[in-house]
Amino acid sequence: MKQLRNNVIRAGLGALYFSGAHHLLRPLLSGVGAIFMLHHVRPARDGAFQPNRHLEVTPDFLRATLCHLRSRDIDIVSMDELHERLVQRNFTRRFAAFTLDDGYRDNLEFALPVLREFDAPLAVYVASDFAQGTGRLWWIALEAVIAKAEQIDVEIGKSALRLDATTPAAKQAAFDHLHDWLRALPGEHDLKREIEALCARYDVDMAALCRSLCLSWDEVKTFASNPLVTIGAHTVSHCNLAKQSEEIAAQEMAISRARIEEALGRPVLHFAYPYGDREAAGKREFALAASAGFKTAVTTRPGMLFAENAGHMTALPRVSLNGNYQDARILPVLTSGAATAMWNGLRRIAAA
Repeated sequence: MKQLRNNVIRAGLGALYFSGAHHLLRPLLSGVGAIFMLHHVRPARDGAFQPNRHLEVTPDFLRATLCHLRSRDIDIVSMDELHERLVQRNFTRRFAAFTLDDGYRDNLEFALPVLREFDAPLAVYVASDFAQGTGRLWWIALEAVIAKAEQIDVEIGKSALRLDATTPAAKQAAFDHLHDWLRALPGEHDLKREIEALCARYDVDMAALCRSLCLSWDEVKTFASNPLVTIGAHTVSHCNLAKQSEEIAAQEMAISRARIEEALGRPVLHFAYPYGDREAAGKREFALAASAGFKTAVTTRPGMLFAENAGHMTALPRVSLNGNYQDARILPVLTSGAATAMWNGLRRIAAA
C-alpha cells in the first residue's frame, strides 16, 4: 500500500512537471515562503531493503535544492528571521528555511558543509534523549530487526503472528505491517514494551543505534557554535505528544528545552513536533508550545507559508525533501506550491 502511495505521489509530481501546470499555479499557490523538512543527509546507501529511505537525502540533492532556490532569487533564512518576516509582514522577497529533525550526526558531517557553501542557515531540532545516547529510534531498530531475520515472530494482541522476511519485498511488507501497528499502539509505554521485546528477541541494541547515529551533547555544542546553526527542541523522548496527558506533553516540551539550554548556555526558541502529523500534533499541542514560550513550532503537515501563518506560529507547515523523490525536476513543482496545495485540497492554512 505504501509503495502504491509512493507511486501515485511520484506520478502526480511528474504530471505537474511535464504538464507545466506548476508554472501557471505558482502565482496563486507559492505563498510567501516555505520551510523545508529533512532528517538524514548522507551518501546513498546500498541495499534493496531500506524502509526508512524517505527520511534521507543525499548531499547532492540538498545541493541541487539550494541551487534551485538561489536561481529563483529566494532568500534562505534562519527560523528567527522567518518568524520576524511573518510577524512584520515583510514579504517583499520570498524566503525559505531549512530544518532537520532528531539531531543526527550526518547533519553535522554532510548537511552543514553543503549549506555552508551557500551561506544558508539551518535549524536542527534535537530530542534530548537522543543527545544523551539513551533514546529509542524505534523505526530504525525495527529496520535492523527485520534486516537480520528471515522471519519475524510477534504477538499482536493475543494472536501469534509469523511474518516472512526472506526477500526485500517481504521485508518491506513486514516492516510496513509492524510499523503501522507500533504507531497505532495507545501509549508510549506500549510502544516501548513491544519494540524492546522485538530487539531483545533479535539481538538489536537500541542504545547502540542511538549512539552511532545521533549527535552527542559535545557534538551538539560544536554544531551550535557555527553561526549558521540554530538548535531547537524536539521533546525529551521523541514521543507522540497527542497521546500524552497534557501534563506529560508540557513536561516533554519544557524539559527538553531546559536540557538543551543548559548544554548550550543560550535560549531555545524553536520547536518541532515528533511525527508532526494530525495524529501527533493538534490544537492542544499548538497551544502548549505557545504557552511554553516557543517563537515557532513546526509540524510535518505539508504546505507553503502564507501571510495568514503569522497567526499560527506554533502550527507551521513544511515541505518535505523526501528521499523517495530525489529528482531535481520536481524542485520547481515543490516551490510552486502546487504539490502541497493538491495534497491539502487547496486549503492555505491547516492549523486545526
